[in-house]
Amino acid sequence: MKHFLMCEPTFFEVCYVINPWMEGNMGKVNEALAKQQWENLYDIVAGLASVSLIEPAAGLPDMVFTANAGLVQKREFIVSSFLHAERQPEAKFFEKFFSSHGYRVRHLRKETIFEGAGDALFDSQGRLWFGSGIRSEPQALDEIVNAFDVEACGLELVDPHWYHLDTAFCPLPEGRAIAYEKAFARTSVEALNHAFGENIIWVSEPDARNFACNAISIGQRVIMHRASAELKAALKQRGFEVIEADVSEFIKAGGACKCLTLEI
Repeated sequence: MKHFLMCEPTFFEVCYVINPWMEGNMGKVNEALAKQQWENLYDIVAGLASVSLIEPAAGLPDMVFTANAGLVQKREFIVSSFLHAERQPEAKFFEKFFSSHGYRVRHLRKETIFEGAGDALFDSQGRLWFGSGIRSEPQALDEIVNAFDVEACGLELVDPHWYHLDTAFCPLPEGRAIAYEKAFARTSVEALNHAFGENIIWVSEPDARNFACNAISIGQRVIMHRASAELKAALKQRGFEVIEADVSEFIKAGGACKCLTLEI
């Protein structure tokens, strides 16, 4: 059974701008609706997997996006080093959580920016896909490979709207994946096509803007904010069931279903 970490949206709001989705949304989060949407997502995930919770911290509205806490492999945890000052204090809370739960906590070099499983995703073959260019720095990949001894492939993100890899790419079971082509440099599109071939579904711009790639994969179920009929059909043809979970309040901050979970 998969195991995820989530954080209740007790202090969630948009009170600063560190990505394009936040622009124009400061002070516009409906807190009651956000709580309801988060609880619905929690119920869906908890019905399919095990879920642990980390205590939210006042003054850290983006802590709800636990995907960015760090990267987990087995019982080891590489803690994130955030680019923006607004998120940097989150790291000590995530480090404390994993340390207290028996994980070996690792750090990258102090000067290396790395934003966790937002930019580092394992596929079904155990290969690590790493996104850089907007938040995480390319040199983080070498440090992660040295720490975890994994096969890895770096990808370059080129559009600030798709600032983390998990906003534009989701590996699925059986060597499959979904991705949004315009988020990536041409060489990265070629790398994905070479690795996945006909097993990658390139989503449309409307699906990408609905954060379809920011999905949680649990077995043959794919949990996402919203999907077009075309994307649902393409996934169904490959044996997957789409479960929609409205997280519109969190999209105001630039995150959706996957951002709200960290697989541990």
